[in-house]
Amino acid sequence: MAYKISEECISCGACETECPNGAISEGETTYIIDPDRCTECVGAADASKCADICPVGACEPDPNRQENKEELQAKYDKLHS
Repeated sequence: MAYKISEECISCGACETECPNGAISEGETTYIIDPDRCTECVGAADASKCADICPVGACEPDPNRQENKEELQAKYDKLHS
């Protein structure tokens, strides 16, 4: 599943530069993740880099975007072809 950024976001921007897919951008009040570009870092890293770097734990799985590892890998491959 894609990740999302919760309201706990402090807008530090640490996650934006860590995303290998360019899925994170600055929103009106907090950073946001484009679920169509988020692959949970499948294809690029062993774990979700945004969640690893976030100082307040605001990057979390989005239960409304269920995807398996194969779907995430296919999305990554399409983004980086």
